[in-house]
Amino acid sequence: MAHLFSPLELRKVTLRNRIAVSPMCEYSSQDGFANDWHLVHLGSRAVGGAGLVLTEATAVSPEGRISPQDLGIWKDEHIPMLQRIASFIAAQGAVPGMQLAHAGRKGSTLRPWEGSGKVLPEAEGWIPVAPSAIVFNEHYPLPDALTEEGIRKVKDDFKAAAQRAFRAGFHVIEIHAAHGYLLHNFLSPLSNQRTDNYGGTFENRIRLLVETVETVRSVWPEDYPLLVRISATDWADGGWNLEESIQLAAMLKMKGVDLIDCSSGGLAAHQKIKTGPLYQTPFAEEIRKEADIATGAVGMITTPAEAESIITEGRADIVLLAREMLRDPYFPLRAAHELGYNDVKWPVQYERAKRR
Repeated sequence: MAHLFSPLELRKVTLRNRIAVSPMCEYSSQDGFANDWHLVHLGSRAVGGAGLVLTEATAVSPEGRISPQDLGIWKDEHIPMLQRIASFIAAQGAVPGMQLAHAGRKGSTLRPWEGSGKVLPEAEGWIPVAPSAIVFNEHYPLPDALTEEGIRKVKDDFKAAAQRAFRAGFHVIEIHAAHGYLLHNFLSPLSNQRTDNYGGTFENRIRLLVETVETVRSVWPEDYPLLVRISATDWADGGWNLEESIQLAAMLKMKGVDLIDCSSGGLAAHQKIKTGPLYQTPFAEEIRKEADIATGAVGMITTPAEAESIITEGRADIVLLAREMLRDPYFPLRAAHELGYNDVKWPVQYERAKRR
């Protein structure tokens, strides 16, 4: 049996295999609403055999978007189409999951195919927020530093978003605390220069994420898993690092987090990343070992053999695929064939194409 196709139990939710569709921004919404693009994008990957299908970063508030075209879940009107998508994913045998996000100082920016730069308030943009009024780079808008009232609102927004995600039929939530977005902004001393209880020491810098996890866990069903995506390192001197990630992961486990999705970078414009196949997998392996918590590996995992090796060698509990899933929505079905695993279930509509 291919270890990649062994089930994974997280609380009372069972994933049919260890392959997840990583959150990938589509920048294709209006006023946060999901539409047919999201149904087909996410639904086709559930048909393709993934065990877990995560939505893109789904904004918990309008000011939590990256671009004006981001997916959102800040109002009840967003629920019906999201419910349709979650229902379709589940009907294909995959588990529907949602990543809840707040863009922080990287908000109010153009979609990637429109170039790089800020979107001004008069052009459907807004003033983003951050722990400190420090700009990401010269192309991004200057953020406002969050007040204590603003911090309370962030936590309330995540809480309300989790409740809506449940009503929409999602069985897994991932809190986005990576890639230079708001919760990551608080973690890193490069972006957090506060002098109150949310800045300075390690305990203070992790406070907002820990409180957000506690708030979400208080309304998220006990039987459903909660994931957190982190950037294990900022790849920059003086920034967030792996040792801090291990400490954070151990604490989040005590707060009811079931798996750490281990990415990296995205916070510092001057970061120096050493990329290559499986380049982030060592972070997942180290956090899994040292913090004694389940982890997900992500980043340049492109072949069935690579994915299988990560699970077989105990380097992570699940692999999250992004670009490879864009190239091949049916990667899991192909991987089963290449790994000689013949018990994977194909959609009955596609059985005629199954290699035997």
